[in-house]
Amino acid sequence: MDPEHEHDDVEVPAPEPPDARLTPTDAVAGMAIRVPARGNRKLRRLIEHVNADAELKAWWHVANVNAVVRLAINDHSWVHIQIVTNIALKLCRLLLKHGVEPSVVRDYGLEPDDSEVVVVLSALLHDVGMSIHRRDHEDWSLFLAEPKMRALLEDVYDEPDRTVVVSEALQAITSHRADGEPLSLEAGILRVADALDMAKGRSRIPFERGSVTIHSLSAAAVDEVRITDGQTKPVMVEIVMNNSSGIYQVDGLLKAKLRGSGLEPYVEVIARIDTEAEKRLVPVYRLEI
Repeated sequence: MDPEHEHDDVEVPAPEPPDARLTPTDAVAGMAIRVPARGNRKLRRLIEHVNADAELKAWWHVANVNAVVRLAINDHSWVHIQIVTNIALKLCRLLLKHGVEPSVVRDYGLEPDDSEVVVVLSALLHDVGMSIHRRDHEDWSLFLAEPKMRALLEDVYDEPDRTVVVSEALQAITSHRADGEPLSLEAGILRVADALDMAKGRSRIPFERGSVTIHSLSAAAVDEVRITDGQTKPVMVEIVMNNSSGIYQVDGLLKAKLRGSGLEPYVEVIARIDTEAEKRLVPVYRLEI
């Protein structure tokens, strides 16, 4: 597809049912990450390598088996990866559009295209450690991701630029944990993007299996997450909910990830309860950081 005709909104595939018994070969066969490369040749080449990498896809599959089948928590499949990657890239581009300077541009004299590569690379590999264990999965992700990143970027960057891009992507991965400390704009973008995969499709598996907790109930209440140009800040995140239990996702989870991300000056969050029964109670909720 010609870059000029690419759109930012990429269609999101449905995750596999949790009880689907797929061989590893069958599970990875349908995986294909799509992002709007927009003429970024380095990013386009990276995605080509990712979509040809059966080992990386196998990690995504095992991560989701651990998450959904064994732990009965929310979706950690390649679908989650595609959603987070596209959200992160959209955040990155909106910030660039509004004049926010990426850290790799400011600190290393690299280009905005390189910032996009760091954001996408970190998003693609941020949860591969779930293939080992949920506990401390960010650390396991670092262990697996470092050599894989170097392989994916082998014909994209020469040294020393390749090491800079890999190091910045690894810093983003370790910083997406609950108590993480992002040191760059790119790391903050990943941290917030991961939290913004909150629409009900992600909670469908535990909720439909009968796991009714505040986590599954509130996630099921979120119908849509819209990311656009902001009114008072560069980025507007609008969360559309079908009942007010979804406020837990916003105030309890998203707030924790946004606080300390470095994106606080740039992102405004509004939640709308889109049901007549609750409009009289809480029609609009603004997140205060």
